[in-house]
Order: sequence, then C-alpha cells, then structure tokens
Amino acid sequence: MPTDRLTPLLQARVDELRDSGRLKGAEAVTVGVVEPAGGKGPRFLIEGHGERPFLRMNSNSYLGLSFATRVIEADEEAVRRYGVGPGAVRFISGTWAPHVKLEARLAAFHGRVAGMLFSSAYATVMGVLPALITDKTAVISDALNHNSIINAISLARPAEKRIYAHVDYDELDRHLASLSKTCARAVVVTDGVFSMRGDHADLARIMQIAAKHDASYAENVIVVADDSHGVGAFGNGGRGTEEVVGGKVDVLIGTLGKAFGVNGGYVVASEPIVQYLRETSPFYIYSNPITPGEAEAARAAVDRVDSEEGRGLLAHLQAMTRRFRDGLRQLGLETVEGQHPVVPLLVRDTHRTGQLVAHLRDNAILATGLAFPVVPKGEEEIRFQISADHSTADIDEALAALAAFR
Repeated sequence: MPTDRLTPLLQARVDELRDSGRLKGAEAVTVGVVEPAGGKGPRFLIEGHGERPFLRMNSNSYLGLSFATRVIEADEEAVRRYGVGPGAVRFISGTWAPHVKLEARLAAFHGRVAGMLFSSAYATVMGVLPALITDKTAVISDALNHNSIINAISLARPAEKRIYAHVDYDELDRHLASLSKTCARAVVVTDGVFSMRGDHADLARIMQIAAKHDASYAENVIVVADDSHGVGAFGNGGRGTEEVVGGKVDVLIGTLGKAFGVNGGYVVASEPIVQYLRETSPFYIYSNPITPGEAEAARAAVDRVDSEEGRGLLAHLQAMTRRFRDGLRQLGLETVEGQHPVVPLLVRDTHRTGQLVAHLRDNAILATGLAFPVVPKGEEEIRFQISADHSTADIDEALAALAAFR
C-alpha cells in the first residue's frame, strides 16, 4: 500500500519541529566508557567524536550503580542460571524466582506489604492509573506531572478531571471538596520529584488533604505518587520523597532504571491493591517482564542503596549537588530551588538553549536542553543531572564551561 499522501504530512510535521527549535534530532550514541582517573569520574566516548572523552551530566543513573561491580556480577550470575530473557508474559511462564524476590525486596525497602514489577516506569503508570479509575472517578493531577501520568489519565477516561496549579494544595483541597458531590471515588496523582524542575511534592500534606475529604467519597480518596526520580536518589536513605517529607501514599510507583541503574518499573501498595493490579492491568498481563538477570541486578542495587556504603554514596551525591547549585548562583544563573540532583538551568529561550547545549558539547560536556512542549513556553532549560560518579573536579569543569558561555 503506498504512503504517498501520508508521507508529505509526516515530513511537514518534522519540518515544523525543526523550524521551531523543538526537534530532538539524532541521538548521541555512546560507544565506550573511560574509567575514572586523575580525580575525575568516568568519561564517555560518543560516536563521531573519536577518542574524545565526554563528561556526562544528563544521566538518570544518580548513584552510578550501572557500573557497580556487584550489580554487574548479579546480572551475569543470573544470566548463566536463567538465560537472557523471561520467555513469556508472567501468567504463562515468564515468572522467575528473581522477579518474586525483587518484588518482596522493593516492598520491604519502601515499608509496604506487596510489590509488583512492570517492564518500565512508564508502563507502570499506564498500567496502574487506568486500573484504579472508573467512570465514577474524579482524578486530580498536578499541572507539572510527567507525560506518562497525562497519557494514563487520558486512557482511563475518568468521570471528572481537574488539574491543580503546581504544588497548589489549596486548589487541590477545593477540587476534592467540589467533586465529592458527583463522584464516588477520587484519585489524586502527583510526581514525587518533578523531573523537569527537580523540586518535589509535599506528599504528607497531600495525604492530610485526602484524609480530610475521604469520608465524602463512597469509594475513598486514593493518593498515587510516581517517584521515579526520587527513589534511590533522594533522602539520606534513598527512600525518595516520602523519606524527605514524611508520610506514605496509598500507591507508590518507582523505577529501577534511574538511581538503581538497571531497567524496569514497579509499584508498591497494600496486598489487595497489588493483587487487583496483577489481575486487571494489561501492561502487566500482556507484556514480558524484565529479564531475570535485570531483576537480580536490581535487587543487588537495592541492597547497595540500603547499606552503609549506599548512605555514603547518597551523602556524596548531596554534596556534589550542593556544589553545583551554589556554583550556578555564584555565576548569577537562574535555577529552581531544591535538594534533588536534577538541577535545571533556566534559559527561557529555545534558540539560546540550543546554543548553550552546543557550547557545552564543544567543551566535552553532555547536557540536555528542554523546550516546549516538554516544558512550558518561557521555561526552556538545560536539565543537569548530578551523579555520585561525579567528583569535585567534574562539577568545577562544568561550571567553568558555563562561565565561558557568552
């Protein structure tokens, strides 16, 4: 079947993205890793740049655990024992002992009764939210929630949807009060750490507001938090936003693909909620799980975080984050206040953001510029991501490159 009438329309859309400065373009291809040396952290070799080593400041691997010896060994040992793939979806024959052990470990790490793995954090959000939302449900969502949450709500088609201004909990309170008149259930959903800004939700306050209105809903007010950028990287013990602000949400979504350094997503909650999700979520039922090797590697990573060594990594991560944030302020550059290793540099102009990203690359620094529609117009930024792999020399190198930009 020819696509001669469709192809020009698709090309026009790509051209529009390019002309407006929003085209993501070709992806950088990493072809090698240079081990830490001379007081500097690891460097990365990028296709097309020969042997020139780059400082990576755009990775979600906040603790550098993807290179941790024990994590790699756990993966290799499991691959030899179980093979490289699960072989099927879980209810057919794709559940392996490492999956079950990891689910129990994650539940214990977060102080929950039950846990459940998905193929990715995005799939977790898409699999959890629609399963909890009915045609009698009101959904109330933070304005800066992740794209996965936005798409999951659209897929679910709730009875009512309300968006409250970013971290405006008085508005959340008003929405819950008004929606109880027409809806049997309410689902409040928020990011834990907001990925574009590095600030975080006050989950304890959200839970208080939810408790205030719970009796007004026949099927309760349920609070769901996607803390994919928080778990493993935020808090002195790596428990994420819940550890930083206190309190526990009803349903917590996390990822294995950021601070834990591996792959996959997960949810922890009460046993009835997790059992219900296993039976009803198509993103779980009809998708292969992560491999047994990935599951064992992830369990080793959780163990590493939940140790004295892990707390040392987190303390170093916090110190490097403070050093970079303080350096931006000393340069007179604008950022968003916060404690998380996502540190945005607000440029507020799409063209200048692109220029600065190119300048950093010319200085062998990898950083990602974000423009509309990933972020709102006027909030264009470069999102720097600090890692426990970074040294003081790495942070100072990045700050020096920013200082040289004109």
